[in-house]
Amino acid sequence: MKLQVLFTLILLLSIKIQSQTQIDSSQTGLSYELDFRFRAEHDWDSRKSNGSFRADRSRLRYRLRTGATYNKEWYSLGFRIRTGQQNKQQDPQLTLGRGFKEFGTLPLGFEKIYFQGTYKNLKFWLGKNDYSFIKNNELFWSDNVFPEGIYLEQDFNLDLESIVKISVKGGHYILSSNGKSFLKDAYFQGIQTSIYFDNPKLVIFPSFYLLRNIPNVPDGYPSFNIDYSIFHFGSKLQLLKSNKLLVDFDIYHNLNNYESNDNVPNDFKDQKTGYSVGIQYGTLRKAKDYKVKITYTVLQRYAALDYMAQNDWARWDYSEFNSPDGRLTNLKGIELVAGVGISKKANLIAKYYLVNQLIETGLFKETGQRIRFDLNVKL
Repeated sequence: MKLQVLFTLILLLSIKIQSQTQIDSSQTGLSYELDFRFRAEHDWDSRKSNGSFRADRSRLRYRLRTGATYNKEWYSLGFRIRTGQQNKQQDPQLTLGRGFKEFGTLPLGFEKIYFQGTYKNLKFWLGKNDYSFIKNNELFWSDNVFPEGIYLEQDFNLDLESIVKISVKGGHYILSSNGKSFLKDAYFQGIQTSIYFDNPKLVIFPSFYLLRNIPNVPDGYPSFNIDYSIFHFGSKLQLLKSNKLLVDFDIYHNLNNYESNDNVPNDFKDQKTGYSVGIQYGTLRKAKDYKVKITYTVLQRYAALDYMAQNDWARWDYSEFNSPDGRLTNLKGIELVAGVGISKKANLIAKYYLVNQLIETGLFKETGQRIRFDLNVKL
């Protein structure tokens, strides 16, 4: 109840501040944000591992987020609140008419609370904030998962003909604290070097991620812990000067050896590699802008931590372990995206997914198809 009251006060205050255009945020140091999403989606052809099919499903869903940032010279403080179930970090959307009693109140939570600072070309943040490593999509890490920890970034501006800048990023994030030493926690460490080229416009970002003491099932129902050591090479190439034609590529490889791990089934011991390729034309920056994109991926079981990755592509989850989190690895499929700008602050996006499982976990390979329409609006 207290959180809902706070959310309402923040919402009313942000609307008031935004409407009073005579207030200069550079003078007050305060800035506010508010956005809303309404979604319609339909799922079909979703086969389970036992060969039966999940019932076709149509849903109307929505999400509301609001937050504030206080900027002062070299540092800033910020937070953001969103709708969403507390035990479903991948998905802040709520479904109309499901699970919240007849016209009852809605679940809310903080997705970001952080202190951030800069000194020359050094940037850092502490607390809970955005996933700050560069990524082309959500196949490795969902946009809705906000890690808790410590993050550092150092930029090196270069006076070279082809290389514009090199950025080095590193972070230590704690998935769950076990009340013992730091090394006993379930944690994620990452380091990434981003190299920006000028002609042609190209960014490459080799990365290395360590995940240690990771529960095999999320939300407190694990049967064992497992480690990941993932090398990632990502790139994004701009093919037109207008910045309308982009190509992105990612490859992931988990260096951990599971041959002696009895908890990993034999069929999955070498399932540690994944890749994705995406082609995009257009951007959504103002009214009448449009964007189309196609992404193809093959993502083996241990190429990523499945319940920190996106849960958009299919209905596969950990419900048999009493967890609503998605398990979106061990798959191949495509994502088709088409969007149009309604205004500078609003757009409409349609997405289609076709997914097949790589290796069956039961008698049959799981499948799925989904179509989705999103209306996104910002204040």
